[in-house]
Amino acid sequence: MQFHHHGYVSGDPRIQPAAGVGIDRPEDLPDQVDVLIVGTGPAGMITAAQLSQFPDITTRIVERRGGRLVIGQADGIQARSVETFQAFGFAERITAEAYHITEMAFWKPDPSDPSRIIRGGRAVDDEMGISEFPHLIVNQARVLDYFAEFMANSPSRMKPDYGYEFRGLEVDGEGEYPVAVTLVHTAGQLEGQKRTVRAKYVVGADGARSKVRQSIGCTLAGDQANHAWGVMDVLAVTDFPDIREKCAIQAESGSILLIPREGGHLFRMYVDLGEVAADDNGAVRKTTIEQIIAKANEIMHPYTVEVRNVAWHSVYEVGHRLTDRFDDVLPEQLGTRTPRVFITGDACHTHSAKAGQGMNVSMQDGFNLGWKLGHVLEGRSPESLLSTYSAERQVIAKNLIDFDKEWSTLMAKKPEEFENPAELEDFYVRTAEFPAGFMTQYAPSLLIAEPKHQDLATGFPIGKRFKSAPVVRVCDTNPLQLGHQASADGRWRVYVFADAAPAGAASPVADFAEWLETGPDSPLAATPAGADRDAWFDVKVIYQQDHKNVDINAVPSVFKPEVGPFKLTYLEKVYATDPKADIFDVRGIDRGGVVVVVRPDQYVANILPLTATAELGAFFAPILGARKPETV
Repeated sequence: MQFHHHGYVSGDPRIQPAAGVGIDRPEDLPDQVDVLIVGTGPAGMITAAQLSQFPDITTRIVERRGGRLVIGQADGIQARSVETFQAFGFAERITAEAYHITEMAFWKPDPSDPSRIIRGGRAVDDEMGISEFPHLIVNQARVLDYFAEFMANSPSRMKPDYGYEFRGLEVDGEGEYPVAVTLVHTAGQLEGQKRTVRAKYVVGADGARSKVRQSIGCTLAGDQANHAWGVMDVLAVTDFPDIREKCAIQAESGSILLIPREGGHLFRMYVDLGEVAADDNGAVRKTTIEQIIAKANEIMHPYTVEVRNVAWHSVYEVGHRLTDRFDDVLPEQLGTRTPRVFITGDACHTHSAKAGQGMNVSMQDGFNLGWKLGHVLEGRSPESLLSTYSAERQVIAKNLIDFDKEWSTLMAKKPEEFENPAELEDFYVRTAEFPAGFMTQYAPSLLIAEPKHQDLATGFPIGKRFKSAPVVRVCDTNPLQLGHQASADGRWRVYVFADAAPAGAASPVADFAEWLETGPDSPLAATPAGADRDAWFDVKVIYQQDHKNVDINAVPSVFKPEVGPFKLTYLEKVYATDPKADIFDVRGIDRGGVVVVVRPDQYVANILPLTATAELGAFFAPILGARKPETV
C-alpha cells in the first residue's frame, strides 16, 4: 500500500484523500450523472466500487430498500472472488470471519439398510492447488458491507442512495446525458413521488426480475423450472457428525446440500422437495418451514436435526435462463453504435444456487464493466471498449449455465439412478477449477491478443486471470505474492520479466525500459501531462537473480517512477526471484525475457518478447485511441 507520497498520513491509510466529485459530494441524488447503477447487490456494488476510484466521474448507485441488506441469500465465496477481494483490500478481513471449506463429505444410503445414510467418502476442496486463496462461506450482506466501505473510503466518497425504485428509462440520444431514467421515492416525505435523472450510462444490477432488462427489450430464455428446493439458514442441535463440513447427502427420500456458515453454529441446508408438476402454478413455493425441516429429517435418517432458530428460509425452483445480450444494442445495430445501458448479474443469467456461482459470476460481470466505463468516461479509451462487455460476459454466463445444469441434475438424482456410486464425488473433484472461478478465458478481441507468443509464458494463459506466484521485493527484501500487489485502481499492469543480465547491464530489458519510458508509441506516452508516470500503467520488473544480487540503483528509472507532489522515487515495483519457488520456473517463463500485459480486472491480455516494442505499441494504440499522446 502506497501512502505518505503526498505528505504524512497519521490516520487510516485505507481512507484515500477526497478528490474530484468526492469533495463536497452532494447528499441528494443529482439530476445528471455520468453513471447510474440500479441495485446494490454484488454486481452493482463491485461496479460502483471500481468506479469510485475515478474521482472525476459522477457515479451514483440507487436501491429501492431503505438501507443496507441485512440477510443475503448468497453465501459461497469462490477462490477467484477472494482473489478479487484482495484487489479491493479486504480479502484478509473477510477471510478471518468466514467459514473455510477444506473438504466435502458425500453421504449415501447404507447398502445393508438403504433407509439409513452413511458417509461414502470425502474430497479435498482444492486438491490440485488451484489458488493460494481459500473457498469461503460468508453472508452476502457482509460482502456488500466491505464494498460499501471501500467506496466510502475512495476519493469520490461514494455511498448508495437508498429509497429509490427504478420504473423505466428512455435512450433519446439527445445531449450529453442521453438516458432519461424514471425513479420513484420509496420512503420518507417524498414517498411515491417520481423524479427523472439523466445519465450518460446506466447499469442494471437489479436482479432476476430486472426492470432495467425489461426496459431495453431483453428477456431471459432457457429451461423452465422443474425441480424445487427448500433452503434454510438455521441454528439447530443435531447428532449428524459432519454438521460443520460441506456435505452432499443422497438418500432414498431425496437429497440435501449442507453448507456450514460462518460463526461456528449457523448452517444452510438445500432440501430436495422433488419434481414440480407442470400445473403446479407456484404452489410448491407455499411449502412451510416446518415441512422443509420435516423433509430434512426424513432424508437424514438415522440422524435428527432439532431446529432452534430460523434465520432465513425460502423455496425456489431451479431454472436456467440467459439473455442473448448484456446491453441495449440490438443485433441489427451491432457496429453502428455503442451501448448506453448494461445489465449485470442475475438480470442476465439465472441458475441454481447449489454450485455457489451466482454472486461470484455476478461480481466478475461488474468488475469487467466498471473499469471500462471509467476508462471511456475519463477519456483514456474510445467508446468501442464498451462493446466488449456483452461480448465477453455473455459467453461466460452460457458456460456457467451449462455447468450448473449438470451439477444440479446430479444433485437431484436418486441414488439408484447413478451408474457409478462415486459419480457425484468424481464430478466435484474433476470440475473443481470451474466453480473456483478460474476457467474463464476471454477470446481474442480489442482487449485480448492472439496467443502468438504464448509459449514464452505458459503459466499465464492469454485471456485467463493472472495467476500469482512468489517473488521477493528488492527494496525491503520482503517475500510476497506478485499478483497480490495489484489493486482495483483501474490501471493496466505491465509485468516485465527480465532476461538473465544483471540490472544496469546492456540487455534486452534495458532496451525495453528505454523504449517504454521515451518511445512515442509506448503506452506510457498517453499518460496525461501533470499526472504521475504510473497513473495509468503499473509497470513492474522481475529479475532472475535473487534480491541480494539486484543493484536497485542500476534498475532503469521507468521501474522506479517519481510520484506525488514531492516527486518521491517509488521503489516497490522492483522484484527478484524467490529461491524457494522461482517464478520463472513456476509459471513457465522464458529466460530470454517476457512482457506480460494484464488488464485492470486481472486478466492476461498479451504476452510478448522484450524486443516486440512495435507489437506492444500496436496492441495499445486502439485501446488508448480516445486521446493523443502527450509528453509528460
